[in-house]
Amino acid sequence: MEIAVIDSIGKVSASAWDALILATSPDKGVNGVKQSQYCAHPFVTHRFLQALEDSGSVGHGTGWMPRHLVLREEGQLAAAMPLYLKEHSQGEYIFDHAFADAWRRAGGRYYPKLQVAVPFTPATGPRLLGAARHHTAMLEALCRLTAQNRLSSAHLTFCTEAEAQTGREAGFLHRVTQQFHWQDRGFGDFEGFLASLSSRKRKAIRKERATAQGFGGTIRALTGDQIEPHHWESFWTFYQDTGARKWGRPYLTRAFFDACQAHMRDDILLVLAERGGRPVAGALNFIGADTLYGRYWGCIEDHPCLHFELCYYQAIDWALAHGLTRVEAGAQGEHKLARGYVPQEVHSLHWFSDERFAQAVADYLSAEGVAMRDEMQFLQGFTPFRKGPAAEERERNDAG
Repeated sequence: MEIAVIDSIGKVSASAWDALILATSPDKGVNGVKQSQYCAHPFVTHRFLQALEDSGSVGHGTGWMPRHLVLREEGQLAAAMPLYLKEHSQGEYIFDHAFADAWRRAGGRYYPKLQVAVPFTPATGPRLLGAARHHTAMLEALCRLTAQNRLSSAHLTFCTEAEAQTGREAGFLHRVTQQFHWQDRGFGDFEGFLASLSSRKRKAIRKERATAQGFGGTIRALTGDQIEPHHWESFWTFYQDTGARKWGRPYLTRAFFDACQAHMRDDILLVLAERGGRPVAGALNFIGADTLYGRYWGCIEDHPCLHFELCYYQAIDWALAHGLTRVEAGAQGEHKLARGYVPQEVHSLHWFSDERFAQAVADYLSAEGVAMRDEMQFLQGFTPFRKGPAAEERERNDAG
């Protein structure tokens, strides 16, 4: 068994890398499990990580230097993790700015650090690719790599719950945060979803959809060969506008979207609002075997409720029509709660080279975890789903 670091995903074959995803999350198409044409986890595919590297979205000058960890057994790729040497904490979405500040105040140098993650992508998925029997060895190698290079820390963000358990057993600190996800409960279609909501919430969503769809144009959901190169010109404009308003500089380069057109359009759902034959707003989603992942939104015209329609309701509509059972709409956003997206735990793992600092972080994460779970339980009380006749009556009276 040999463990090595590679500085480009291109140094392993796409077929060997992607085979590890299947080994991590097998979909055998038997015993009632549906065989999907889509990869279960599109963001850890070779083609996605290659697009980030080839487009210059990661690499020199970005603060994300590829240092992928690979394990070979008898010369064959048996396990891997998407690993980056980070010079900052941007583009992670489970942020450790407080850790970095504490490390600096203690007189240390927090950066560079190691990050096992998919850059700019707050979507849960495997970070330890390959059969589970190799996962502990990979985590131990990550700790050795951190210590031998005198780095402050190593982090796995948006890992699976099973990986979080393995990480805890290997001495990593476990952090729990939250996102808002939509889950199919056997609704059948969008009307079935609406029927599961309280009357007031159902009415509010219908009103929002009518307002959005009355913007004076048409809404189209495109995937595969329906997506054409000129659509990316429009979406690039949307992406730049949103990025400039939110964080000052968009992470992805224009070339990344060209790579999506060339190699990933079958993995993508692009929802466009067009008026007068010109796209004026759009939402970019990636398609998994059972999950639709909402990633980016932007517009060049402001229309009431169009953001909710393109990002949330169109995603639910498409997922239900195509047999997907989950929609993850990205980071943040308590406003998603009223639209059927409910709180879900998100997991990350953290390892620090200084034991005293690790203990301080452990104390913090313990308190944070209690507060986070209390908040999630509290928010569950505000979901839009029906809570029984008495609650419906109280809601109608409150609305009146």
